[in-house]
Amino acid sequence: MLTTTIGSYPKPGYLDIPDWFKAGTATADPTAGYAEAIERLGEGAESLFRKAAAEVIADQVDAGIDIVTDGEVRRENYIHYHCRHLDGIDFGLLTAKTVREGAYEARLPTVTGAIAAREPFLPDDWRAAQASTDRPVKATMPGPLTISDTMANAFYADTKSLCAALAQSLNSEVLALAEAGCRHIQIDEPVFARRTPEALDFGLDCLERAFHRCPSQVMRTVHMCCGYPDHVDDEDYPKAPRESYFELAEAIDRSSVDAVSLEDAHRHNDLTLLERFASTRVILGVVAIARSRVETVEEIGERLRQALDHIDGERLIAAPDCGLGMLGRDLARAKLCNLADAAHSLP
Repeated sequence: MLTTTIGSYPKPGYLDIPDWFKAGTATADPTAGYAEAIERLGEGAESLFRKAAAEVIADQVDAGIDIVTDGEVRRENYIHYHCRHLDGIDFGLLTAKTVREGAYEARLPTVTGAIAAREPFLPDDWRAAQASTDRPVKATMPGPLTISDTMANAFYADTKSLCAALAQSLNSEVLALAEAGCRHIQIDEPVFARRTPEALDFGLDCLERAFHRCPSQVMRTVHMCCGYPDHVDDEDYPKAPRESYFELAEAIDRSSVDAVSLEDAHRHNDLTLLERFASTRVILGVVAIARSRVETVEEIGERLRQALDHIDGERLIAAPDCGLGMLGRDLARAKLCNLADAAHSLP
């Protein structure tokens, strides 16, 4: 059985830039200090990012992961790094906003003009990462609905219009990545699980727009987790409704998406959910990313075997629930090693 990771990975200590996953930063000023930190790194920034990506990829390869990521080591978080490369967003104008359906409050960059992509930037990030391994490196980017929830909108008439513009800007990166040779592209839409009516009304259409004309040799993935706290082992925080995946499944299966990434380790699903995906691959989270306990090979294997009662093995891929950035390096590696051992012992 194939294995993959979702996105983030603990940054090496020498990479001194702000990080969404450091305790408390996600709920306050998630973009604060990033530009200044990059300026402090100076001309050596690119070599440090390449070194960090190579180390993160080596950890995943050594653990046995088949489809790796660069750990998002360049990013203060998976959303705003991308948005720094778009016109129409003012990172100097921060607006207080409640996000994720009231899960937390933050001071966020403000949309003050028409959203437009600049020159593609992700192909260079991907090439730098792919140069360090023979394993396929997956490129990740935030989805339109999730971006809209993590920005303050002072320009577009409504969220639907904002998301349409964001989708168009994402499409330029998708096509540039595909042309560069990237064969795994993931768009992160955790807000789908929190704002399911909007996801069904226009969110999935925007996802299709983002992947428009993406060639068939690229695996088009959407990631939908249900939300995490701002530190490890905090169990008392709001998550997306348990039924959201069931409400979204059939629409996802009708879409052009090749694979859907779902969390299952932190909060188990009713696995009949997998039967709702008649043709779509399922990337199933089988290790939790906000708990310090390391799942055993045996329990991971047992959960995967239970899943195989509801989906054929060729369409099931094992992964963590979400990005691993909240964990330290030792915990992340331990979880990935057990994940790969369990998955590779199955057909």
